[in-house]
Amino acid sequence: QVQLVESGGGLVQAGGSLRLSCAASGSTFSSYAMGWFRQAPGKERDFVASITWGGGNKYYADSVKGRFTISRENAENTVYLQMNNLKPEDTAVYYCARDKFPQRIGRRSRDDYAYWGQGTQVTVSS
Repeated sequence: QVQLVESGGGLVQAGGSLRLSCAASGSTFSSYAMGWFRQAPGKERDFVASITWGGGNKYYADSVKGRFTISRENAENTVYLQMNNLKPEDTAVYYCARDKFPQRIGRRSRDDYAYWGQGTQVTVSS
């Protein structure tokens, strides 16, 4: 069973930065694409960013492009989301997720992910 544990959320002022981490259990982390999603109150869970299993390709939602950076450290079974120039509209619970199948490029659809973390709250004040 794969377990994903997010950390790094918190309260920050607009224009500030946060770095989210997602630690994964299991020995096959490096074989799977990983993604970050977010869900604001009353809204659907939306794609934020994803990274290919090898880390060579990264994909972003238009709303975060240029401000957020996804990365992974396979030796540590961890994926990161560096968030800069945060805006109040970035306020949400952020979730990391692992792809259903190995060795694919990063995916944008929730349906492509089999395992999810419990989420970490990010609140950006204006």
